[in-house]
Amino acid sequence: MMKIAWVTDSTASRTVEKLNNVFVVPMNILIGGKEYKDGIDLFPQELFHLLKEKGSDAKTSQPSIGVFQELYSSLQEEYDHIFSIHVSAAFSGTISSARQAAQLVDIPVTVIDSKILSYPLTKLLLQGMEAESKGMSPSEIERVLLAKIDTGETYVMVGSLEQLHKSGRMNGVSFFLGSVLKIKPILAIKDGKLEVEEKVRSTVKGYSRMKDYLDEVLQSKEINEVYILYGLNKGEADSWVNDLAGKYPGINFSSHELGAVIGVHAGENTLGISWFAD
Repeated sequence: MMKIAWVTDSTASRTVEKLNNVFVVPMNILIGGKEYKDGIDLFPQELFHLLKEKGSDAKTSQPSIGVFQELYSSLQEEYDHIFSIHVSAAFSGTISSARQAAQLVDIPVTVIDSKILSYPLTKLLLQGMEAESKGMSPSEIERVLLAKIDTGETYVMVGSLEQLHKSGRMNGVSFFLGSVLKIKPILAIKDGKLEVEEKVRSTVKGYSRMKDYLDEVLQSKEINEVYILYGLNKGEADSWVNDLAGKYPGINFSSHELGAVIGVHAGENTLGISWFAD
């Protein structure tokens, strides 16, 4: 039976690090002139502490081609094929680094743009591993994953306009107007790209609207799992889980940390909701 190595990046949930045959390439975070490896040197708690303590701007960057090439090469002896599944190409150049590195090694590498991030990225990897356990070929696994990606929806309520602006993801005029009007944008991830779905004035209103999105999709699609995503506010995320589980008893709800790289851009109070249709 073919043995497959699974490679992802540190924007995925940290739970993947504990899985056999899974390898995580860290993203880079630059704060105050110092570079950190996400999930190795820096975790969300420390990130937000540094941002508050130093008041520094933070930036992120993708792993280099060389990092991927070295990892892929090290896997050639033990594995027959590599699946490398990464954060949306619209958010990071990680996919580009992975694809270029794949051309430099002898082992076949299937690179997949998840068009997503955080726990939903992890879920895709888990689905791929499940397909492998059923004896599917790499081409069959790839088809399964690409079909799943097309069913995904994610909505994120940004916790900090200032952080979004500092990270270069929001222009100055939008930041100024949003701050003055105390607007919280709800961003949708569509085809891997961030779009402003709508703007609300409070977390309560944002949560209400995200429940509406779920209601709307359930009218035409079957959903078995929904993921609540959070920056640091696990208590609020768990509150959402409990509330939604009571309203939709047939769906499995769970909360998951967004991670430090996403926190750089969105802030510690960010909350989101995500699912794949079945």
